Amino acid sequence: MQELGIIMNGVTGRMGTNQHLIRSIVALREEGGVELSSGERVMPDPLLVGRNERKLRELSEEHGIDRWTVDPDLETCLDGDDEVYFDSQITPRRPDSVMKAIDAGKHVYCEKPLASDLSAALDVAGMAEESDVKHGIVQDKLWLPGLLKLQRLIEQDFFGDILSVRVEFGYWVFTGHGQEAQRPSWNYRAEDGGGIVDDMFSHWSYVLENLFGEVESVRCLQKTHIDERIDEDGEPYEATADDAAYAIMELEDDIVAQLNSSWTVRVNRDDLLEIQVDGTEGSAVAGLRDCKTQGHANTPKPEWNPDTPKEHDFYEDWTGVPNNRVFENAFKLQWEKFIRHVVADEPFPWDFTAGARGVQLTEASYRSSEEGRRVVLDDLSV
Repeated sequence: MQELGIIMNGVTGRMGTNQHLIRSIVALREEGGVELSSGERVMPDPLLVGRNERKLRELSEEHGIDRWTVDPDLETCLDGDDEVYFDSQITPRRPDSVMKAIDAGKHVYCEKPLASDLSAALDVAGMAEESDVKHGIVQDKLWLPGLLKLQRLIEQDFFGDILSVRVEFGYWVFTGHGQEAQRPSWNYRAEDGGGIVDDMFSHWSYVLENLFGEVESVRCLQKTHIDERIDEDGEPYEATADDAAYAIMELEDDIVAQLNSSWTVRVNRDDLLEIQVDGTEGSAVAGLRDCKTQGHANTPKPEWNPDTPKEHDFYEDWTGVPNNRVFENAFKLQWEKFIRHVVADEPFPWDFTAGARGVQLTEASYRSSEEGRRVVLDDLSV
């Protein structure tokens, strides 16, 4: 059994605790580690790092992890023998910490977005490329069951020529007036790195790129629909970050993508995320776990007539894509791939250059909204 020391910075946050620590690293430890193609197993050995001593101690005791430290400047932990540094801090803190880890010779894996702006993201990606360290960015949605089923359909040429993609994401986030908000208040303060464009467009970048092709241009309108919310202490604060964004993107091969992202929408669809793909030979709608299709042969022939009641149930014309496999946690699956990349040099294409492209799309989308125009994305040179 080989051990792999992993410095985990920012694990006291919601994503760091639930997805990366409990459902990924702790789960892999309980399974006896990550199995390599050789049959050898690698056991993740986490060192929990953060700013809150109480939370770190509680996580350590609850999940049987021996090592934790309050080390906000990373000086002590980066001097140790741990081979991997993982970062899930808030975005503004990430570039400096990641660059310190690269300089210390650690392999680096981190949450998206890579940085708050493209210049910083390119600096981090360039430093990683020039070093000998291996680097990866979290792109968890690629391993959601619904998107894996969508990928299967694409690989089997179900769609024919893909014409368009429509993404609907979001739900109503309570403001804190009367009912407690279900997202932290920093998400709605631009000065703290909040905003739905910052939060989601790095996701849309890699989802579109990996499934359909790179984004070539964007038109975007970002809005702050609700300008006052209540924070965790019950105090009102000004919401300075966007809570909704509406975008049209042009992809490779003349594919058009329409994306609505909102924390101010009430859900009237099958899931919080739905991606509809329309092609010459068929269409599909994928959610987080499910995917349904409609082929050319069983497409109904609607006729527009608003003067008579609708009798046809369009939902009945769709067929569910079967599971055909067991789907594991998306974060855990990518952790396994990165660990195999570090230890056995297996391929891992989701690197910091891909992370920089996500920041590029975010920045271009904000510029498009501010200037009221279509923005073309240039090729990135890292």
